Amino acid sequence: MAAGRVGRPARKKANPLHQRGLTTVDWKDTTLLRTFVSDRGKIRSRRVAGLTGQQQRQVASAIKTAREMALLPYTSTAR
Repeated sequence: MAAGRVGRPARKKANPLHQRGLTTVDWKDTTLLRTFVSDRGKIRSRRVAGLTGQQQRQVASAIKTAREMALLPYTSTAR
């Protein structure tokens, strides 16, 4: 017997960019980018965010650009 889920089959996670009708990610859209950044300031993984590989690369690049332009913080807490 396989060590997997028992019961109903796993449902695929909804893509947040497709839900909003977006094809490209803009680094100036900070409200969208904040959904892909954890409370500690880390970029969420593709599997957690529910993105495709190409979208994840676009989001990561947009977050890094927004951080350089001081639209997003590198970390949220001061240590």
